[in-house]
Amino acid sequence: MAGSINNGANLKADESGFNNGVSTDMVENGNGSNKAADVAAAPQHQSFWRKAWNHFKRFWWLYSILAILAIVLAVMLTIFVGVKNIAQSKINGAVLDVQGISCTSTQTNDFTLGINTTLKSGTTKATVQAFQGVMYLEDEPSQTPFVTIDFPETQNMPFQTVNISQHVQIESIPALTTFNTWLLNNESLRVTVLGYPKVKVPGISKTYGVTFKKTITMPGLNGFAGLSVTNSSISISNFSDGTNFHTTATIPNKSLVTFEIGNVTFNTYLNGSLIGNSYINNVLLAPGNNTFAFRSSIQQTPVLAAVQSEPWCQTGIVPMDLSGKSVENNGQPLAYFADALASHNTTVQLDLGTPLRALGLNPKCPSS
Repeated sequence: MAGSINNGANLKADESGFNNGVSTDMVENGNGSNKAADVAAAPQHQSFWRKAWNHFKRFWWLYSILAILAIVLAVMLTIFVGVKNIAQSKINGAVLDVQGISCTSTQTNDFTLGINTTLKSGTTKATVQAFQGVMYLEDEPSQTPFVTIDFPETQNMPFQTVNISQHVQIESIPALTTFNTWLLNNESLRVTVLGYPKVKVPGISKTYGVTFKKTITMPGLNGFAGLSVTNSSISISNFSDGTNFHTTATIPNKSLVTFEIGNVTFNTYLNGSLIGNSYINNVLLAPGNNTFAFRSSIQQTPVLAAVQSEPWCQTGIVPMDLSGKSVENNGQPLAYFADALASHNTTVQLDLGTPLRALGLNPKCPSS
């Protein structure tokens, strides 16, 4: 009986151990199954490029729109900015040379302007449309334009001649007077041409506004330095034209400008005192040496006194100063020439001894 109880106890213990073993294994197996499921459920790691590709496939339409906008923007920038900058660069690099300027048919408020130039630029094909440009003195503080010029249409070429001839209204008589004054009194001066043309490039319908600004250094008249007179004659009782002194004047024009000045009257000074007037008619002053008949109505007493005074009595050559008094052309006063000539005293060395001796007079120095 006791053995049965023990065997039963042992059997229960074995069953309990068996149950416990089964239960433990099942728990262990259950835990193992959960871990596998967790591993299977964990997301797999994707590369950057894989993610990017997936993102692109999802939003391809957005990237297509952005690409189109970028292309349109690039084209627009090229057309509206790039081409304009290239055109401006070509204009800036062009070289404008002036071969000659003419100022003819001069009237009080207008004249005929002629400009002969050459233009050197690059080989890029483009058309510079006709435009208006103004001209002014670069170094004059106000830079006030004195004339407006109509420039013709030109093609961008390595070398071309551009000649202009037009009747122009004077934009500012004071500014033109200042220009003539600077031209008369200086060896050189700087003149600027400024305009805003439009440039047309082949294959593009749009035109591009650019700035055309060229500053040119021009030779001036340098105060008529080198002016000389020859073949002088004196009349005691006046010539038929009412004057009493005739000579031939050679006036150098070292500039590039041809002036139709007309009839000029000069105040004539000896030793700083006004002694009369001098005249040159029909003055067309071209580059180079120009020869004109020069006439004067001057007081005889101070002239005779000067020619017998030291040091002029030794040679009979007396210096006189000329200053512009008035200018007329075809009956019209030209203040822009007269005031410029009045700004400068031109000294003329007059041979008075020779014509006086021709009259039987023999001026001598006081010590002789």
